Amino acid sequence: MVKITNQEMAIYRILDANLDRAREGLRIIEEWCRLGLNHSQWAGECKEMRQQLGSWHQEEFRMARDTPNDPGTELTHPQEEQRSNIEQLLQANLCRVQEALRVLEEYGKLYNPEMGTACKKMRYQVYSLESNLISYRRQQKLQESLLYLITSPSSQLLEVVEAALQGGLTLVQYREKEAEDRLRLATAYKLCKLCHSYGALFIVNDRVDLANAVNADGVHLGQNDLPIALARQVLGGQKLVGKSTTNPEEMQRAIAEGADYIGVGPVYETPTKPGKAAAGLDYVAYATKHASIPWFAIGGIEPNNLDEVIGAGAKRVAVVRGIMESEQPSLVTQYFISRLMNQPSSKS
Repeated sequence: MVKITNQEMAIYRILDANLDRAREGLRIIEEWCRLGLNHSQWAGECKEMRQQLGSWHQEEFRMARDTPNDPGTELTHPQEEQRSNIEQLLQANLCRVQEALRVLEEYGKLYNPEMGTACKKMRYQVYSLESNLISYRRQQKLQESLLYLITSPSSQLLEVVEAALQGGLTLVQYREKEAEDRLRLATAYKLCKLCHSYGALFIVNDRVDLANAVNADGVHLGQNDLPIALARQVLGGQKLVGKSTTNPEEMQRAIAEGADYIGVGPVYETPTKPGKAAAGLDYVAYATKHASIPWFAIGGIEPNNLDEVIGAGAKRVAVVRGIMESEQPSLVTQYFISRLMNQPSSKS
């Protein structure tokens, strides 16, 4: 009988622990793909990887296991104790799988070079799965979002945005035209972190560089900003790109260029766009019939005219002053969402 050295025993324990870790993480991701997203292809990929890892899980690794004397079983971190939303749960387990596969790749080379090669290939497969899941969740969240808060400068910016998030808001755009870049960067970072802690999407107005720097979910472009294709080159295909439109021609062009969503307006004249004539409710009615992607009516929309905009066909609205200048942003957010939820379903 060949005697196993202490070093070999340690390697077996490392392989055993990380095979378990990777398979457990994949199972958690698989369950969401299968039952949360009804996505058979991604669930199948996870299952295939689990089975492949299982084929490498040798009996000698299991026999080397020494759970009672493993100091790692008592190690924990506060972030492991809770998950605020499905995004955090998925991200934590994707990272868990990737880290475990990296360990298996390196230590697997000491056991069997083919194992190291297989785990390396699998790690890149998980990276691709992560990209697909993040992109899918963004698109899904965009489809679900009925209310879009666009910020304006405020000494209580973070407090107002958090109150709106507490009211159920799931989509926020940081819009700041005057502040220095260093301040904009710091504010965008804080807002992005805040939005993600609530499971909400965070978009940056105009500035593709800023959106990229803080890992925002996307950027919103005006008619005179960078082309959509160039913004995607900078941000990557996973991120959202929105476009402002003021007439049917701009709408059709934005859709043809691949915008993920569009703004439709301004419905009413607004100080946010000084000197810009209102597109009016007729443009909202046009979008209702012709827009093939998610769209948000925008421009001077407040609680007292919301029903008028809804009556023209809007299913989603973007709001600035109606929330940013409200004394009770959480309640106003709830009011907007409640009114919008009580409308007939629509593809756009």
